[in-house]
Amino acid sequence: MSEQILANAKLVLKDRVVEGHVLVRSGRIEDIAEGRQIPVGAQDMGGDYLLPGFIELHTDNMEKHFNPRPGVMWPSSLAAILAHDIQIAGAGITTVLDAICVGEYNANQMRRHILVESIAAVKEAAGHNLLRAEHLFHMRCEVSDEGVEDMFRPYADEPLVHLVSLMDHTPGQRQWRNMEAFKKFYKLEKLSEEELEVEMAGRISAQKQFAEKHRKAILDLARPLNLPLASHDDTTVEHVVEGHADGVTISEFPTTLEAARAARSAGMGIVMGAPNVVRGGSHSGNVSALELAKEGLLDALSSDYMPTSLLQAVFVLHESVGLPLSNAVATVSANPAAMLRMKDRGEIAVGKRADLIQVRKAGATPVVRQVWREGQRVL
Repeated sequence: MSEQILANAKLVLKDRVVEGHVLVRSGRIEDIAEGRQIPVGAQDMGGDYLLPGFIELHTDNMEKHFNPRPGVMWPSSLAAILAHDIQIAGAGITTVLDAICVGEYNANQMRRHILVESIAAVKEAAGHNLLRAEHLFHMRCEVSDEGVEDMFRPYADEPLVHLVSLMDHTPGQRQWRNMEAFKKFYKLEKLSEEELEVEMAGRISAQKQFAEKHRKAILDLARPLNLPLASHDDTTVEHVVEGHADGVTISEFPTTLEAARAARSAGMGIVMGAPNVVRGGSHSGNVSALELAKEGLLDALSSDYMPTSLLQAVFVLHESVGLPLSNAVATVSANPAAMLRMKDRGEIAVGKRADLIQVRKAGATPVVRQVWREGQRVL
């Protein structure tokens, strides 16, 4: 029976921060004691913070390793997953939902390839005990895409899938209700004005043809499996009402204060991007996560495209917004665990999984020093 004691730490518990130590036995938290004493044989944390391991609901980071440059697919899917995994663990994330885009947008088949290869590579890596974090999947279903149902159907009952979200990135609504923001974003992909107009017209046409049909099909596949459902980029009260009627329990990245308030009234969990918190605003001109936090309309954070943003955002919420540190930490641990119905993790408490991270402040910047998953040090 493996046992270790992590002592002389500032323990960030569910409702308070205390100095003390944690006894870990067989991958679970066996005991928590307050005080500065360092028991014989304990590992001295040197007064650093000890936080619960982070739970990531939505990261696009994996795709960067499969497709590191336009037109380039990395030849080893296993190597791509492991490179992604070490970044995730290095950010303090012990449970990650890798968000795979289900939908192509175009005919190059890259996202279909990533979908197939990423699930296979995670299974291979787990089979060889190579992963630092626990990797699960979030299926981001682009309802206006012609191929979404065909791509999702074979994986709807995949055991690694723990979240399904309904997305629609058609220009002129939701995230891209500001057409100029859409154009600015896609100009970074070196599209000319003429190419942009063609792209926009194609997406608007596809939405009219496929969105309603595919939304129903995805819901019909997901509901019998009792998977948590999320909506994406809710902008209006009507978006939220539609999602709530469909059984959606999570509102990811609402783009307006109006939508966030509607989500709260509907009892949905509200998820915002940690980069939005760290940068002080949305890169696409939508509502600020800090504004929602001040309004009490922020439940959880996602690192989205930058894994390290979770830890930074926690301390921004604490130091700039004034959230108690326990509450700020809950946005990346206990609250995502509740949204995903994971009762065995998400906080430092007796009986919970020993998913823990040691954090030290280097000036104003919080830094991950060590990470444990189920009591095993992985970083």
